[in-house]
Parts: sequence; structure tokens; C-alpha cells
Amino acid sequence: MTTSLADRMAASYHAQQRRRRTYSAVLWAIFVALLVAGFDMADSRNAGSFVGGLPKVFDYPAALISEAWQKAGNLPGHMQRALPALVETLNIAAASTLLGTIGGAVMALLSTRGLAPFPRLVPLFRRMMDIARAFPEMVIALMLIFVLGGGPVPAVIAIAIHSVGALGKLFSEVAENASLKPVEGLESVGAGWLQRMWFGIVPQVAPNWASYAMLRFEINIRASAILGFVGAGGIGYELRNAISWGQGKYDAAAAIFILLFLTIVFFDQLTSVARNRLVRGQEQGQRGGRI
Repeated sequence: MTTSLADRMAASYHAQQRRRRTYSAVLWAIFVALLVAGFDMADSRNAGSFVGGLPKVFDYPAALISEAWQKAGNLPGHMQRALPALVETLNIAAASTLLGTIGGAVMALLSTRGLAPFPRLVPLFRRMMDIARAFPEMVIALMLIFVLGGGPVPAVIAIAIHSVGALGKLFSEVAENASLKPVEGLESVGAGWLQRMWFGIVPQVAPNWASYAMLRFEINIRASAILGFVGAGGIGYELRNAISWGQGKYDAAAAIFILLFLTIVFFDQLTSVARNRLVRGQEQGQRGGRI
């Protein structure tokens, strides 16, 4: 009887595994079919075919590098002239990251079960964060540029909205793992919700939140540069102008590419060092607390 039960359980398990593999195969087949259909539609609506243009994919980089190499002496001057636009790009990224961090922290506390002051509204706040990160910064910026006009303000708002959704999700996951003992202690002495969050939760999650915010700052630098192509200002706008001039201005485009690359690498290394120190400091603090 025991053997028969074990055989039935094994048969049921194998049947379940076969169903899962079948479902996975069907889903992969649907995904591949949609991918092929989407590619075929995009290729048919393109100015030229993808296969026909594939051999020319390196023509522009080759022309840009060749002209930049010939005019290498002009690169420092072009980079110097692009510095104000780069500063504007960094300002856009910094302002949007600051707004996104503040908004993400508020949304995280409002949408974390066990911490939210309005538990019934937790699903609403979670869907609001889903919507905020569902739309790319480019789409939000284009809508805002239509209303507000070109400039850095639409870029800041667009990137901040997307950052609120992305950081709010990450912050909420960190807050869910925070200990509730400090919160319960503060509540027992009559502390309000804001005081419980500020003194009981924020000190626990601050290192991870800061790490995620710095990582988001790196992403926002790239996003703010891209938004310059749609009229949101910054170094992306200067790069678009240099590219639109075509041959004869490739040295200016190359200088902006180099400047942007060096900036991203610099801030990537800087924030990586800061994040590592935060993580090590948190681990040391946890070991000291256990001791």
C-alpha cells in the first residue's frame, strides 16, 4: 500500500512536470512567433530592409572615427565647448534623482504591508508605482515637452516620475525586511506614524536606499543625455546638433561621445566605491550589534 501511494505520488509529480514543460514550450512558441511577426512588421515599414542595411551598419562609426582621428587636435576644444551642456545634463540627473528618491521613499512606506498607515490603500499605491515605471522617460518627456515646451524642466519631471516608480519598488522590498521591533517600541510610547518611520525604519534601510539611489543616479545620467535628442536640453541636444550636421562635424560628435563616456565611467566608479563602503559599513554594524 505504501509502495502504491509512493508510485501515485511519483506519477503525479512527473505528470505535473510534463504539464509545466508543455506550458513553457507553448509560451516560448508564442513569444518567438510574436517576435518574428513584430520584426517582420517593423522591417516592412522601414525605409530600407534590415538585411539590406546590415552590411552598412559600421559605415557611420568608421566615418566618425576616421574624421575624428584626422581632426584630433580639435577634440579638446569641442569638449571644452560641450562642458556647459554636460553640467546641465548632470544637473538634470541630480535633480530628478533627488525628487525620485524622496518620492520613492514616501511611496515605499505607503505601499509596504505592516508599515503603511492606510493598509487598504496599499494596492493603490503599488499600482501607482507600476504606472510610473511602466512608461519610458522618453514617452513622458515628449508629452511634457508638448505641454511645457523644450528645456530641462520636462526632462527633470519625466526622469523623476520614472525614478519614483523604480526606486519605490526597490525601497519597498528593502523596507519589508526591516525589523518591526523598533516600530513597536516607539508605538508603545505614543509615537506617531511619521516618528515611527523616521526613527524606527529609516535608520535600518538608509544604507540600502542610498545605494539604490546612487545606482539610479548613474541610470539618470544616461537617460538625461538621451532626452536631449527630443529637445530636453543638455549634452544630448548638443550631440544631436553635431550628428545632424553630418560629415564635416564628426569631430564634434566624437568629442561629445568621448566626454559623455568619460563622465559615465567616472560616476560609475565613484558611486560603486560609495555603495561598497555603505554595504561594508552596514555589515560591520550588524556584526557589532550581534556581538
